[in-house]
Amino acid sequence: QVHVVESGGGLVQAGGSLRLSCAASGRTFNNWAMGWFRQAPGKEREFVAAIRWSGGSTYYADSVKGRATISKDNAKNTVYLQMNSLKPEDTAVYVCAAGSPYCSGYGCYDVSHWYDYWGQGTQVTVSS
Repeated sequence: QVHVVESGGGLVQAGGSLRLSCAASGRTFNNWAMGWFRQAPGKEREFVAAIRWSGGSTYYADSVKGRATISKDNAKNTVYLQMNSLKPEDTAVYVCAAGSPYCSGYGCYDVSHWYDYWGQGTQVTVSS
């Protein structure tokens, strides 16, 4: 059974940085993708970033492009989301997900439908 566990959230001032971690277990993830999504109070869940285990292709939402970096450590089965220049509007619960979509690229990895396993989420709060 696949498990996905996030860590690293917290309270940070605007302009600061955070690194979120997502540890995946339960199978090999060679052809899988790992995605980060976020949901703020009263808003719909939105895509943040994704990475393919094989090859390491990365994908970002326009709202975080240039401020976020998604990376992976194959040996640890862990994906990281480095967020810099944080803004109050980045405040949300950040959730990591694992999936094996039959598609690729944008329009696929940025769509929550394709992810089968979700973590509990970690709160990120950015104060102004």
